[in-house]
Amino acid sequence: MAIYVMGVLKVAVSLIGIAATLCLTATHSGAAAEPSVHVIPIAYRAHDGLMRRAYVIVPADYRPGTAIPLVISPHGRGVGARVNVRRWGRLPAVGDFAVVNPEGQGRALTLFSWGDPGEISDLARMPEIVDEALPWLRVDRRRVYAFGCSMGGQETLLLAARFPHLLAGAASFDAPTNMAARYRAFVDQPLGASLQHLARIEIGGTPSTDPRGYAVRSPLDSARRIAFAGVPLQIWWSSRDRSWRTNGTSPGACTE
Repeated sequence: MAIYVMGVLKVAVSLIGIAATLCLTATHSGAAAEPSVHVIPIAYRAHDGLMRRAYVIVPADYRPGTAIPLVISPHGRGVGARVNVRRWGRLPAVGDFAVVNPEGQGRALTLFSWGDPGEISDLARMPEIVDEALPWLRVDRRRVYAFGCSMGGQETLLLAARFPHLLAGAASFDAPTNMAARYRAFVDQPLGASLQHLARIEIGGTPSTDPRGYAVRSPLDSARRIAFAGVPLQIWWSSRDRSWRTNGTSPGACTE
């Protein structure tokens, strides 16, 4: 599937495709004499008033004032924005696009936001946040995309559901889509009890005591909105998957 995605590489049509190799190739090459990308830290105020950082990746040869596509890239569970930056490697220079990697902030936790509605609203503000912090970087508002793996994929799907007019496309990899089922599945994972404890802190209880809190963070509960949002979407779980795509004209759903 990675060959298929890279084969359709064009920023205007498939920034999503170039990003599809991200979960498969997480290395960063330093072989070039000059860096092919610049990483610029910026600050923003999260939905709860806390100050957070975001890291904007820009091709090294970007000419200030030139319109450039922007990818919003929420990080995975527990890994942080700077790890997310390293996973992009040189891809923004190859595809000639910028990426914003927000630190994020959930209801109570930073690295374990798990689709908090406030976090999704912050993600939707990223084009404005980048504009204000870097006025010389001109974001092409017709080409704003979202891409994420794991928890970042979950938040990408929720962003598409709640802010469909923001996005020209989105790609979600290995995303939890049912947070109640995810909470129960933690039992069989390493550090499962700790993950359940973090989920209770972040969401506010268990699936039994706060079912609405888990539902609002579950893309499965927004499946119809996602399907009819009009956002070109790719959903992937492994390199062996067949591509699951929707153009917003037919129904579809994710499953856990």
